[in-house]
Amino acid sequence: MLQSKLFTKTQKEAPADEVAKNAELLIRAGFIYKEMAGVYSYLPMGLRVLKNIEEIIREEMDAIGGIEMRTAVIQSKEVWEKSNRWDDKVVDNWFKTKLKNGGEVGLSFTNEEAHASILKQYVSSYKDLPIYPYDFKTIFRNEPRAKSGILRGREFYWKALYSFSKDEAEHTEFYEKAKQAYKNIFQRCGIGHLTYMTFASGGTFSKFSHEFQTLTGAGEDTIYIDENKGISVNKEVYTDEVLESLGLKKEELVEQRAVEVGNIFSLGTKFSEPFDLNYKNETGEEKLVIMGSYGIGLGRLMGTVVEVLSDDKGIIWPENIAPFKVHLLVLGENAEARTAAETLYKELGDKNITVLFDDRTGTSAGEKFADSDLIGIPYRIVVSERSLKDKGYEIKKRTEEKGKIVGKEELFELITKVQE
Repeated sequence: MLQSKLFTKTQKEAPADEVAKNAELLIRAGFIYKEMAGVYSYLPMGLRVLKNIEEIIREEMDAIGGIEMRTAVIQSKEVWEKSNRWDDKVVDNWFKTKLKNGGEVGLSFTNEEAHASILKQYVSSYKDLPIYPYDFKTIFRNEPRAKSGILRGREFYWKALYSFSKDEAEHTEFYEKAKQAYKNIFQRCGIGHLTYMTFASGGTFSKFSHEFQTLTGAGEDTIYIDENKGISVNKEVYTDEVLESLGLKKEELVEQRAVEVGNIFSLGTKFSEPFDLNYKNETGEEKLVIMGSYGIGLGRLMGTVVEVLSDDKGIIWPENIAPFKVHLLVLGENAEARTAAETLYKELGDKNITVLFDDRTGTSAGEKFADSDLIGIPYRIVVSERSLKDKGYEIKKRTEEKGKIVGKEELFELITKVQE
């Protein structure tokens, strides 16, 4: 992508009403646009990051048997009345509207009922199970507070997988696979070292649910971590009884603030029962399907990465989810330098290395460097009259203070290594 053709521009200041660091940096760097509190549009570079996160999640879900589909955003009142979650007294964050020809509909705020209602049409025998459908979709929640940037939105993009199993043993086997898949996702997105599987309340479904909490002062949760075991407990279940059941000792736990970046639940028959989601087992006996829920907010994950992986200059994107691998800068108005940069841009593209080329004219070196640091692409390559005199190109990691000038062969070796 040519930066001169990118309609978004960096900004020195974020909107005055924006208090969340993730949104401040993403707005200033040109990744998102604020429509209103809790509602953001993803601009070209922001969408590239979101798509990279989506592909990582898709690969991990497919690896454990997930089947991708897409449920409707507009939801039928009749479906949700079956589980008693249409009533505003039960769920108070619905966005609802009326159809022109009569009747009410809601904008999807979660997916349990939608999937259970669909699967009712296709499950009748034990031979039909297990099934692990998932989708990526926009979800709407009428949040009373939306001051955390893209960490908590009224409209957000998420992945939800639901497991449909014959019995508890089959459910538990998949649930354990999902735990590992989630750990893989956060590791690949660059925050695995800061993210803990956290025991939380299972509500009416089970004794525990499992959250994945990333350490950050911007988080809304308090967790207690056993750093040796690599697990933690949410404050909501921080009792002597729970700690004993998990083999944890209070004196070995560290209190931290964190943000929830994913969660998994055992749902039992909570949602299969109201939809009569049954199957016949090998002896012809009717049994209720056992369900599980596995969610990740992609925007929240993206915002969390920005919260925890940034410095006073800007964002620091992990290589797997960065909008581009390389930020190529040409400095000055030297014709030879521009030609060399344009040639390198094409050669990098030929090697399938994604590049943002700062080809702007009339922009100072200082401005280009500041924009590059703010945008946060993993590798910066500078082509200038000076670098060409030294027979090479200056390459620097975003996390490094100084770069080094290398020849083209070494340059490609370094960047190819990054791509692996």
